[in-house]
Amino acid sequence: QVQLEESGGRLVQAGDSLRLSCAASGRTFSNYVMGWFRQAPGKEREFVALINWSTGSVAYRDSVKGRFTISRDNAKNTLYLQMNSLKPEDTALYYCTARVPSRIGSMLSPLGYDYWGQGTQVTVSS
Repeated sequence: QVQLEESGGRLVQAGDSLRLSCAASGRTFSNYVMGWFRQAPGKEREFVALINWSTGSVAYRDSVKGRFTISRDNAKNTLYLQMNSLKPEDTALYYCTARVPSRIGSMLSPLGYDYWGQGTQVTVSS
C-alpha cells in the first residue's frame, strides 16, 4: 500500500521561501507521476506541479512558474516542492499525490491520481 506523508508547511511572510517534503513508501515508484496539489478554503483542489519519477520531466501551473520547483530524491523516496517568493494567494493545504503508470486521464486534475497524503498547511501573511 502506497503511503504519502507531507511535512514542512507553516506560517511565513510574503516573499519568504519554504520547502515541502513528501515521504513516499510502500513500493518503488518507477514511471509514477508524483505531484503537488493545493486547496484553499472554499475553493477546489488545484494542480500545482508534477514530476515523472523516472524521467524527471516536470510541469507547473502558470501562477507558480519561476517561483516553485518540484524535485525528487530517488534514494530517499522523497518528493520536494521548493517555494520561493511566496504570496498570500499561495495560502492553502498542500497535498502530495501519486499516479500509477496505467492511469489514464488528465494529470492536471485531482481525478487523475491514485494516492494522496493528508496535506500540510502553508499560510502566507501579507
